Amino acid sequence: MERLIIKGGRPLSGTVRVGGMKNAALPMMAATILAPGVHILNNIPDLRDITTMSHLLRIFGAKIYRHGHALTLDTSTCDFPEAPYELVSTMRASFFVLGPLLARFGRAKVALPGGCAIGPRPVDLHLKGLRALGAEMDMEGGYVVAEARKLRGASVNFEVPSVGATENVLMAAVLAEGTTVVENAAKEPEISALAEFLRSMGAKISGDGTDRIEVEGVTSLSPAEMEVPPDRIETATFLIA
Repeated sequence: MERLIIKGGRPLSGTVRVGGMKNAALPMMAATILAPGVHILNNIPDLRDITTMSHLLRIFGAKIYRHGHALTLDTSTCDFPEAPYELVSTMRASFFVLGPLLARFGRAKVALPGGCAIGPRPVDLHLKGLRALGAEMDMEGGYVVAEARKLRGASVNFEVPSVGATENVLMAAVLAEGTTVVENAAKEPEISALAEFLRSMGAKISGDGTDRIEVEGVTSLSPAEMEVPPDRIETATFLIA
């Protein structure tokens, strides 16, 4: 379909259900890796990216079931911390699993979203933040191969705010030893949604929604249930109509 022709003039009324925010749901799904057990995410949007992330988590060993707008994720059986290029290349948000895999397993192998790109990469801020926490990383054939015997809290200062990098560092920092401070952090609503989900799992996070986020590491997290916040873009679309 190349275009839509809309003839207005009729007043609109009624009630509509706003779907969950995709950009919050994807990192929340990745975060379930951090706490082995059964998690439930409600108000999950019905989108291809959600299916892709579900497929990726299943590769790690998770069991995932969908019932309407609810997603049940059992990550107790995850044991394969490698994210193949075939999936990461189709959805950049797949790279969000790097931080959780490192925090849980101490190692990870995740394909670069752009493959073997020369020069600055879109994920360089992710790598900088995780290195600050003590992760050792090498590039091998389009993959990030990372190890961290023990992640430790650190000061992370991003040159520019990055939603994805902020989320990856938060997910790694919640199980790191000590306190992590993220300066020039992204302030988008999906950051606060992820932080709230992590807090419901037992994480200690403050300052989300501002450009300075502080994380006090804990030794373990527990499975949780949460509703994905409504998508603000979809909400605005209905308001404009």
